[in-house]
Amino acid sequence: MPQQRKRNPNGAGTITKRKDGRYQAAVYVLQPDGIRARKFAYGKTWAECDAKRRDLLAKVDSGVPVPTRSAKLSEWLPYWLDNVIKPRRKLSTYDKYETHVRLYLVPMLGSKRLESLGVADVRRFLVRLERETTAATAKEAHRVLRSALSSACREELITRNVGTLVEAPRTASRELSPWTLDETLDFLAVARKDPLYAAFVLAIAMGLRRGEIVGLRWADLDLDNRVLHVRQQTQRRRGVLYDDDPKSRRRRAVPLPAMCIAPLRWQRMRQAAARARAGEKWQESGYVFTTAMGRPVEPRNVYRSFTRVAQGAGLRVVRLHDARHGCATLLTAAGVAPRVVMEILGHSQISITMDVYTHVVQDTQREAISHMDRLLKRRPGRG
Repeated sequence: MPQQRKRNPNGAGTITKRKDGRYQAAVYVLQPDGIRARKFAYGKTWAECDAKRRDLLAKVDSGVPVPTRSAKLSEWLPYWLDNVIKPRRKLSTYDKYETHVRLYLVPMLGSKRLESLGVADVRRFLVRLERETTAATAKEAHRVLRSALSSACREELITRNVGTLVEAPRTASRELSPWTLDETLDFLAVARKDPLYAAFVLAIAMGLRRGEIVGLRWADLDLDNRVLHVRQQTQRRRGVLYDDDPKSRRRRAVPLPAMCIAPLRWQRMRQAAARARAGEKWQESGYVFTTAMGRPVEPRNVYRSFTRVAQGAGLRVVRLHDARHGCATLLTAAGVAPRVVMEILGHSQISITMDVYTHVVQDTQREAISHMDRLLKRRPGRG
């Protein structure tokens, strides 16, 4: 006669044999809402069921929330935002994800449970969203959903991520149309008297992002050795200006072109004069570009000034970010290796540099392939 198994101590759960021959484990777990409830697990053998029981107890000991039933997406997505995204990702990323969760994912998929969400559900959601908004919005919502389901897989709430099984909507690439060299020179000639002239030079000559320009501090500049350190960016979110890591968290040190030195020295002199005029009202912040009272300039005001100067010069209006594209275009056309362009601009991957500036690469390819025509021309006199 086999030896009877001993009862588990209190809090360790129980294992019983069901009428259908399978075994059932029951353990009290902490749910995501903070309430303790019984969680059931099943196995074909006692050992299989006991392994699942021990796994649940390990989560209980670690304080990991375990839902007793498959959570709805309307329950999981807010939990994922607050406990996975908010503590680890940038505020701008959290805001973007929260917008897609609030406006699209919860209203359209919120009633679905994690375990019952299928490929067809995701595909229908994306088709509907693309029809009601844009392909770009649907593509971003797909990325947010896929990330949320990946976290659910890591927490073993589901066994597969159906978001990865559905192809993301295709979006048309934005046609890049940065200024030509002549247009750029015309802009710089008109912008010389603008208080943000040095900021425009940095955008055009070094491809700095708007937030990187606004967040630049004098401590980040070594004008004698001509080096600029990109250590942070300044953004406005929820009505507050705040400093954050650069995009993709890529801090970098970039040599300063000679044409940037004089405008930056002029900016320092201009700021010193503003500090003297403000007197005790001056709020020292260490930023390179400030208001008349020393506070950092608003990011949107940099773009407004950029647009105003361009219109005054009779130029077609482009985005300030297009000055960054123009920088890469000029560097690539000058023969600078894409890897070097990538490091100057702070791209996270070389593919981003190559994809965005394909039109310049194609021009280089045409020039290179033209050499083949000369090399492979048939020799005179050969039939």
